[in-house]
Amino acid sequence: MSEEFEIRNKVAESGLINFDLTDLVPKGVRKGIDLKDFLYMEMILKEKDFREKVAAINPEEYKGAYVYVYNSADAIVPLWAYFLITAKITDVTKKIVFGDKEDLEVILMHNAIQSYDFDEMRGKRVLVKGCSDKEIPENAYIELVEQLQPIVKSLMFGEACSNVPILKN
Repeated sequence: MSEEFEIRNKVAESGLINFDLTDLVPKGVRKGIDLKDFLYMEMILKEKDFREKVAAINPEEYKGAYVYVYNSADAIVPLWAYFLITAKITDVTKKIVFGDKEDLEVILMHNAIQSYDFDEMRGKRVLVKGCSDKEIPENAYIELVEQLQPIVKSLMFGEACSNVPILKN
């Protein structure tokens, strides 16, 4: 094949680093615990009943899971109730948070971004992938820019064939 008809991958030759935030999404099962299920008539926390229901939790059901604890009832729950549930399963879970599944994902991505070593991107042109089959919390993109802005040569968002320039240093 002659050089004039050679197919070249200009994106690969450009030195552009493609970064996909979905690579940072922690893998594992997500499980929720609704405090409503521990309340009398789904409205009132009776300490004795609550403690009995917490004691009945099988920690193995949460082994290796990311757990979010929330309250879907219109009831006031004292803070110690969250302590009891957390103490029951914390030894077997990967992470426990207060809030809904979205809150859990925000915290997991925050931890993943804060612990990721971005040094390979120092002084480089970085393209953050725009499309994904996994949902990424919007806050993750904000935190990513905070991490990358001081170290990259340029930052873009989207796909190699169609991207939005974000910054140049």
